[in-house]
Amino acid sequence: MSSTTTNEQLTPWPWQVADNKVSFDIPEMASLLQDFSRSCYVINDSEKGVGIASDASLLQDNQPSGHPVSAFAPALGTQSLGDSNFRRVHGVKYAYYAGAMANGISSEELVIALGKAGILCSFGAAGLIPSRVEAAIERIQAALPNGPYMFNLIHSPSEPALERGSVELFLKHKVRTVEASAFLGLTPQIVYYRAAGLSRDNKGNIVIGNKVIAKVSRTEVAEKFMMPAPLKLLQKLLDEGLISQDQLQMAQQVPMADDITAEADSGGHTDNRPLVTLLPTILALRDEIQAKYQYQTPLRVGCGGGIGTPDAALAAFNMGAAYIVTGSINQACVEAGASEHTRKLLATTEMADVTMAPAADMFEMGVKLQVVKRGTLFPMRANKLYEIYSRYDSIEAIPQDEREKLEQQVFRASFDEIWAGTVAHFNERDPKQIERALDNPKRKMALIFRWYLGLSSRWSNSGEKGREMDYQIWAGPALGAFNQWAKGSYLDDYSKRHAVDLAKHLLYGAAYLNRINSISAQGIKLPTELLRWRPVQSMI
Repeated sequence: MSSTTTNEQLTPWPWQVADNKVSFDIPEMASLLQDFSRSCYVINDSEKGVGIASDASLLQDNQPSGHPVSAFAPALGTQSLGDSNFRRVHGVKYAYYAGAMANGISSEELVIALGKAGILCSFGAAGLIPSRVEAAIERIQAALPNGPYMFNLIHSPSEPALERGSVELFLKHKVRTVEASAFLGLTPQIVYYRAAGLSRDNKGNIVIGNKVIAKVSRTEVAEKFMMPAPLKLLQKLLDEGLISQDQLQMAQQVPMADDITAEADSGGHTDNRPLVTLLPTILALRDEIQAKYQYQTPLRVGCGGGIGTPDAALAAFNMGAAYIVTGSINQACVEAGASEHTRKLLATTEMADVTMAPAADMFEMGVKLQVVKRGTLFPMRANKLYEIYSRYDSIEAIPQDEREKLEQQVFRASFDEIWAGTVAHFNERDPKQIERALDNPKRKMALIFRWYLGLSSRWSNSGEKGREMDYQIWAGPALGAFNQWAKGSYLDDYSKRHAVDLAKHLLYGAAYLNRINSISAQGIKLPTELLRWRPVQSMI
């Protein structure tokens, strides 16, 4: 007996559709499928094939007077995707946020545009001096007095003063949500931010004022953010008069983060983890810790890295993600803080056009990040700098011909000139960096090399003329997938890419594919033209 079931044999629903209510026209069927506010009733006519209607009536005595319904899809749209608590807690329309891209690439314009559409976005505060971050806070709060918005708090092991300064700014200006990224463990700064926002309502219940979304790619880091803050760090904050005794007690009853973002193969800082292995692992860890601590509001786990198409978005939701995060695709948008040259290059980037290169903020530790390799020499030059740093103990120890090559081809200035600029830069940013390098030649060499690594991303953002081949452009393979998906549509033109439009295409596309999959699972083979969500026109 054949295991194959034909469409004609499937009549699982007790409904029928009148002949004048059903459409067999492809564009009209597409329109019905895209109307998530109404249910879809699918029929299969022996002569006309598959048809769709938005209304049906009950069968009378199992004697159809119209077309029997072979498949049904309920009225479910973007609201059915992800965790409703994420939307409620953060005051947003969708279980989605745009992740931070450092040096203000996730710009004020990006945060404000998405915020006005009810979509959360993280300002790229990493790498910016405090005065620049404060200006961004003031501008975003003026435009979005009721949110939603958040600011990135990046772990800065080589510049703890920056991390501390950021937290002080966030507390001063009552920034109520931060995205904690690149953390290797908990620091006094992130614990201070979390604990300082705890209070009680008039019934004595704990109110979490400062929300944390922790972006992680390792279970040992995820575990720290899922657990309450360590008593040792809390006690130190109490001794310094930064938190109260009651806040110390409350901090031991709530997790360090409200949401955990499992960061897979993303642009910038990444461990290149496959999403299909990382997300289930983090979800299982969440379940284990939730069972242990019994938090009143369960932890939520979302994911980012590799999400650049509706298919990828739906796959993440189907794996159990409470929300999804995008990054690389937003950098090519008109609101992003990237130059036109960079946005144009990003719009033609393919999945294989990315590679790993040393990170400026964690250079000495050998940490790498994912960047574009097509159209720039940055990855090759940055890796060469780390190779030289690893081999020699000082600038003076580098062979003369190698030094001349670096000065002429990479830095375009003498090491003395670069050092003078480095001193001026860190005197404003973190003077202790210079103090630590004065009697440490290796440290001095690292700071000089970091000059190039740090400026290369700024050149990309500002569009520095003559430095195009040195642009450091962060991106992951999701961007290439998005570009392939958008090929031939209006989104091929980078000047037409708006972050709100992209977010809606991903989410509505995911909801559409969810509906298609539901119908297909009932044994209906829909016309090929209806199987994909295509960006035909702007959704804003």
